[in-house]
Amino acid sequence: MPMMPLLQLHLTLPAWVHDFPLENQYPGDEAKMALAIALSRQNVQARSGGPFGAAIFGADDRLIAIGVNRVVPMNCSVAHAEMMAFMLAQQRLQRPRLNRNDDGSAYGPVTLATSAQPCCQCFGASIWAGIDRLLMAARSEDVEALTAFDEGPLPQDWMGSLNQRGIEVVRDLHREAACEVLRSYSAEQGASY
Repeated sequence: MPMMPLLQLHLTLPAWVHDFPLENQYPGDEAKMALAIALSRQNVQARSGGPFGAAIFGADDRLIAIGVNRVVPMNCSVAHAEMMAFMLAQQRLQRPRLNRNDDGSAYGPVTLATSAQPCCQCFGASIWAGIDRLLMAARSEDVEALTAFDEGPLPQDWMGSLNQRGIEVVRDLHREAACEVLRSYSAEQGASY
């Protein structure tokens, strides 16, 4: 009988992410989104995953965590950029809800900047991870038109649903720059990552 792998999970970001030091400040939504898109672009150029990047920031505009798509390199369908950023932020802050301290008091606002609108998986995780603000560049229709990715079903009024839960949504920040990364990925790699 072949040896079965240990029952543990080990997901990693590519080594080049150390070029984006944690704890730097990124004042303003434009700077936060520029970082998320830079991560997506580097992930494509390094051929270390899909064309998606995400970053999580605290109330002081400090970078808490970053993530890039690692689905194929990690053989893990949940290793989306947002999910990787959520998991890293939760580990760094040592709590499952990013915007709540251990005593239940508010910590935040916590902002997620992502190079593309969250898919159905990352939409749900955004609620449970505890973010207060969601910044997006490309829309899901951009992702589906420019790549072979299927973003999955979302509630018809997904932005209203997030707003009802106290999550502010800001769309189309640097949308064209994010679409350019998607085009580049499709031209160079297709859906191989």
